[in-house]
Amino acid sequence: MVKDIEKYRGCLIGGAAGDALGYAVEFLDDKSIFQKYGESGITEYFLEDGVAGISDDTQMTLFTANGLILGTTRGMTRGIIGKYSDYIALCYKDWYKTQFNGITIDEHNYSWLINIPELHASRAPGNTCLSAIEQGADGTIEKPINQSKGCGGVMRVAPIGLYFERKGHLQKEVDLIGAEAAAITHGHELGYIPAAVLVHIIQLVAHDIDITLLAAVQESMAAMKECFPNAKYLDILLNLMKKAIDLSSREMNDVDAIRELGEGWVADETLAIAIYCSLKYSSSFEKAIIASVNHGGDSDSTGAVTGSIMGAYLGLHAIPEKYIEHLELKDTILEMADDLYNDCKITEYGSYHDDVWEHKYIYHDYGGKM
Repeated sequence: MVKDIEKYRGCLIGGAAGDALGYAVEFLDDKSIFQKYGESGITEYFLEDGVAGISDDTQMTLFTANGLILGTTRGMTRGIIGKYSDYIALCYKDWYKTQFNGITIDEHNYSWLINIPELHASRAPGNTCLSAIEQGADGTIEKPINQSKGCGGVMRVAPIGLYFERKGHLQKEVDLIGAEAAAITHGHELGYIPAAVLVHIIQLVAHDIDITLLAAVQESMAAMKECFPNAKYLDILLNLMKKAIDLSSREMNDVDAIRELGEGWVADETLAIAIYCSLKYSSSFEKAIIASVNHGGDSDSTGAVTGSIMGAYLGLHAIPEKYIEHLELKDTILEMADDLYNDCKITEYGSYHDDVWEHKYIYHDYGGKM
């Protein structure tokens, strides 16, 4: 296993790039997309005031990352740590506050991201995420908060696969953290098991330089049988993944292939579309995300998941500059990727101090108050 900062940066920037490219066409059918953007569909960012806006997918991905580091920092500085999903849930509650005007930002926050003005923008947030967080953000695999299988769980968990490298966690434990993070808001098996799959794939391609993307996908499928041996709907997910693998090896139009997998509004379809696009264009970040957003479904989420996989697999250097230059909050996204990579070095009784880290993950006041 290796730890490569290029892959950390590539995963988070790649996910945001796919999200931003797809966000412009999220609510258009495929016919409208090609009429508007030409026979290749949308291939360049839609810029507003020179910026390619991210959606709630990237916002929540950043808050997921914040939750992971919050948990570890508390463990390192206090000598005790709870479940990572609990810290992620605390950060999701902070994200929730950013979606509404008039909510007071006070000292009872857990994420430094809440201090960034640009994140206080409502970008078509999922109703399931909003309602589940409003109810307490306390859904679990054992006690589901609802029976939603929407893609709002899978589209935000990529940082979990990046983060857990040589941290004393078995692969199964990491996969389950991904599922638990999704189950905070999405209680159906097909809402949280795809999140575990994505975490497994990203953990492998980000840290194993010898593995192929196909092998990572296949290994993730085998792992789910071990993680969720009694899952009622697991075969539905695995069969859809097999279909995505098969379609990726065929010579057929991407829109037609994606149509066979679904539209991506639910998590298993989002994952399958991302797997199809990533496998078919495994050596080209650009071709993969273009295929992933040019269809009549949830284009920003399929773009985000595809971009996360491809960025983790190929690294930041493989992402064309045109997808980085105008990306909203690119500096914050890179900063979070670097924090995931560097991790907490402060200990309870040690003499090492890092003022910036402390203000981010202990005092949560980094970046200035809103």
